[in-house]
Amino acid sequence: MAARTDTIFERFLAPIAKLVINQDELKRFYESIDWDSASDRLRNPTVTYPAYYSSQNFHGIEGGYLTIGAAVSYDPITQYALPPNEQWVRQALIDAVQSKPRRILDLGCGTGSTTLLLKKAFPEAEVIGLDLSPYMLVVAEYKAAQAGLEMQWRHGLAEQTGFPAGSFDLVTASLLFHETPPVIAKEILREAHRLLTVGGEVLILDGNQKTLRQTEWLTDIFEEPYIREYAQGSTDAWMGAAGFGKVQTQDFWMLHQVTHGVKAIAAQSVEFSTPNYEPLNGKHWAMG
Repeated sequence: MAARTDTIFERFLAPIAKLVINQDELKRFYESIDWDSASDRLRNPTVTYPAYYSSQNFHGIEGGYLTIGAAVSYDPITQYALPPNEQWVRQALIDAVQSKPRRILDLGCGTGSTTLLLKKAFPEAEVIGLDLSPYMLVVAEYKAAQAGLEMQWRHGLAEQTGFPAGSFDLVTASLLFHETPPVIAKEILREAHRLLTVGGEVLILDGNQKTLRQTEWLTDIFEEPYIREYAQGSTDAWMGAAGFGKVQTQDFWMLHQVTHGVKAIAAQSVEFSTPNYEPLNGKHWAMG
């Protein structure tokens, strides 16, 4: 896990993280998993990594989320990066759900922290987490097994999931938009609109755009390549352009925001369709 040594994260935050994170426990976790086997099992061989993802460093880490080190260190670091409390911040998205969803898709699920909360909140729902990093999905699968939760994990792009239209009645994304160029964030919202049945909800949890605009130093801390563009944008406007109605953003502790929208189209409600999974060497991938 090579990292640049000149970044703010490496110079100031990483040394603090090393003091509070149990390095021995991190090493034990790393050594407990056969990363090649686990990631190969979850990896979708048809996925092509877009340049905005594969050519950038995230959090000062060379290779970003396409590294085992990033997957192993993500949770221990993130618990200190979402003040005042990571659990409270992620719970804000869960609390904003206004329906009782039957099928949920969590886009850019990472290590599955929000995805697991969604399954706990809606135990009868089918919950799927999708992410571009097979290594992050390995950690998510491990956490779900430890929690005794039956969930599905898919390797793929949030802007082009391959699931059929009208397949879900709740689509979520946590801490994803600030890590994508705004043009991609808009594509993700258009894809979410396509995936939702009429009346379905979309919920986006991320950094507070107003606060980020007013506090420029915050955009430098974690070496996020797209966070300044994200800060200058408006998730509300992006949702409206994607066709969502009843769009509303609620601020949490000034640093975070949850934006809610509804697919409100004057049409008959759509019955859920079953994703068409085409077997491939014993694996199943969602096909469009």
